[in-house]
Amino acid sequence: MTCSAAPAAPMAIKHDGHRFVASVDGVQARLHYRLEGERMVITHTAVPEAIAGRGVAGQLTRAAFEHARAKGWKVRPACAYAAGWAERHPEYGALLA
Repeated sequence: MTCSAAPAAPMAIKHDGHRFVASVDGVQARLHYRLEGERMVITHTAVPEAIAGRGVAGQLTRAAFEHARAKGWKVRPACAYAAGWAERHPEYGALLA
């Protein structure tokens, strides 16, 4: 997984069970979470090297936070990428648990 300031790649993000899946150029990236009551715990983000550095992890994390907001949940970013993303996006601070 790579952090980058590169523009986000065009992608479709789907919510599937307790994960979000993005497809870019036929390659899938995922963000996994679990629910603890009314709290979404983001446990893992996985972006294959083939699509790394294109903003995919950030888009997945934003989709997860937006989903939590729509559901009225709090979010605990347990994976390092999601925790760093939350620090860089204070506009989502009210969702943090």
